[in-house]
Amino acid sequence: MHILQAQKIHKSYGNKFNKQEVLQGIDLNIEQGEFVSIMGASGSGKTTLLNVLSSIDQVSQGTIKIDGSLITNMKSKKLAEFRKNNLGFIFQEYNLLDTLTVKENILLPLSIQNVSKKEANQKFETVANELGIYDARDKYPNEISGGQKQRTSAARAFIHKPSIIFADEPTGALDSKSASNLLDKLSELNKKRNSTIMMVTHDPVAASYSSRVIFIKDGQIYSQLNKGHEDRQSFFKDIMKTQGVLGGVQYEH
Repeated sequence: MHILQAQKIHKSYGNKFNKQEVLQGIDLNIEQGEFVSIMGASGSGKTTLLNVLSSIDQVSQGTIKIDGSLITNMKSKKLAEFRKNNLGFIFQEYNLLDTLTVKENILLPLSIQNVSKKEANQKFETVANELGIYDARDKYPNEISGGQKQRTSAARAFIHKPSIIFADEPTGALDSKSASNLLDKLSELNKKRNSTIMMVTHDPVAASYSSRVIFIKDGQIYSQLNKGHEDRQSFFKDIMKTQGVLGGVQYEH
């Protein structure tokens, strides 16, 4: 089942005298339960693609369906409601509220839904334990590490069981150990909950945790790799080869 369908996606900025076309007719389907990474050199359009697919930005042309709903022509109020109920977000800079505890930050998506306190607490306990953040529940963001902040952000994204989770460079601000910990957790939740994840990353190590990698070049899909039955190390090597051909930044140990 397609959880996300994007057809002939164009995105341009400027006016007819000075127009920059960032996305040039992208077609993309993501299946229920897939963990997809988007890669490409700086300026390739990968972040713009994530932004339009996640409704943060609007397309110039084309259609996007998420879980059967056409979001490209939704009015702003209906789109805000759809985003609240159906989408989860993990950002590079965490986007936590400093005045709220870890638990309060994670519970935010449920606080704007009609969920009882008992049910909310049960959902919190489950996802916080899954992401290894439960013991830090009463701390504030300035009292925890970057890795814990990002796992808090991930717990917030998963707690309301959205149709799809969009992750924008989620390991970009983390050291390698914290990044591996987060990616292990995302991979586990992807399988355990059959959660659909779309992640933009520049890091082939991070991308090797996903089941499919889509490479973007000059606003178009350049190539794709499917992990299949490969182990992560072999998939990492395939990603590196494709990235080398693509002319992307090489990852160094």
